[in-house]
Amino acid sequence: MAAQYDYDLVCIGSGPAGQRGAVAAAKLRKRALVVERRPRIGGESLGFGTIPSKTFREAVLWFLGLERSGQFGIATGASAGTRGGASFVQLKSRVADVLAREGRIIEDQLRRNGVEVANGTASFVDPHTLQIRGPGGERRVTSRYVLVAVGTRPAPPPGGTHDGATIVDSDEILAMPDLPRSLAVIGGGVIGMEYASMFGALGTAVTVIERRDRPLDFLDREIVDELMHQMRDRGVVFRLGETVLSVEVAQEPRLHAVVKLESGKVVSPDVAFFSIGRIGATAELGLEAAGVAVDDRGRIKVDEHFQTSTPNVYAAGDVIGQPALAATSMEQGRLSACHAFGADARPMASHFPIGIYAIPEASMVGMTEQELTAQKIPYEAGVGRYRDTARGQILGDDSGLLKMLFHREDRRLLGAHCIGTGATELIHVGQAVLGLGGGLDYFLRTVFNYPTLAECYKVAALNAANRLNG
Repeated sequence: MAAQYDYDLVCIGSGPAGQRGAVAAAKLRKRALVVERRPRIGGESLGFGTIPSKTFREAVLWFLGLERSGQFGIATGASAGTRGGASFVQLKSRVADVLAREGRIIEDQLRRNGVEVANGTASFVDPHTLQIRGPGGERRVTSRYVLVAVGTRPAPPPGGTHDGATIVDSDEILAMPDLPRSLAVIGGGVIGMEYASMFGALGTAVTVIERRDRPLDFLDREIVDELMHQMRDRGVVFRLGETVLSVEVAQEPRLHAVVKLESGKVVSPDVAFFSIGRIGATAELGLEAAGVAVDDRGRIKVDEHFQTSTPNVYAAGDVIGQPALAATSMEQGRLSACHAFGADARPMASHFPIGIYAIPEASMVGMTEQELTAQKIPYEAGVGRYRDTARGQILGDDSGLLKMLFHREDRRLLGAHCIGTGATELIHVGQAVLGLGGGLDYFLRTVFNYPTLAECYKVAALNAANRLNG
């Protein structure tokens, strides 16, 4: 007789992976439970990650749009240069409003699909048993399968005093009461560059400190160069190839951080923001009781089906490492549940887009020029600039660009890279063509709406065709 369990699937964590895993199980008529340690549903993505940072970015763009409205002949009384006071409070108020609404949407989605939700901290007793400690006390539940989708937390500053006020991480940066006059961003990864561009756009004197010679080294170099150029235009300073020796809090002549670099340089900002990567939020799970091992950064190793070393325990989302995107986490959670219950599901597509929500935003899909060169794949590039389209002129974006890379022999699309207004939306056209095996001839024949930024695909294709025929 088969063992009887309280649930068919328990998802630990209610972020993108946990949500989709639970809903997928429910649609297969399985009894699912989501355990979330925070009072609000949504996990790290809604609490401190994707949604707050992207909402803050949109609020900043709206705020700056009022300042730039003079180029359209529109008079307003707003000024993006206002520091602290109502302006920064209003930006954060917009974030709080969106988080509350999105939380209600997620709760409604889970409720409509019959997924139960428990508030508390879950830990393994054995591979099929979980102890849940919450505001209402403790209880034990059993489950046929468990999906670990707890996400990650910021890596702690090495050797620095982390006070959450003068020295902050990505979970704390939007909790600052006022807009800092100066900010040192330690780490030139995605989160660091996104926030550096946002605060730089608001008028904060930002210094980015990165130990590598280039930030975002997985992106196309031309795209990174353009991003850095626009950030420098807003006063952002880059200290590349620099290693931080220590970070301290000083009281005089004002409360500020003192960042000492290995080169001997000293940076003294109002706030030091550490963005040096993230580690799996697995310390409290008691994974050893389930026989699930983690690496030195708390991440869980899984196979192609997202199974851990314990067959009934799955893991998905940021906790398993790269690509650590909300979009891929959703699909990983769904595929985990499908595999557990024997549902037919195709593996996740290899060509997924990556979005950098900086100001300006950037996005890519497929291979970069560096990768193609290293693999000795013959290619040709075509570039379409926003300023060469009517829509780019209408928007006033004269620096955006779209680059496509085509195989020189069969003209297949190999990669698409974009920076500028709507880049993270625009990239999906390239993603579709890449996924369907299309190439240069498709873009040469296709008619795009006019005026749109999608015309950049036609411009880039004509540019590549000219080079191939030249």
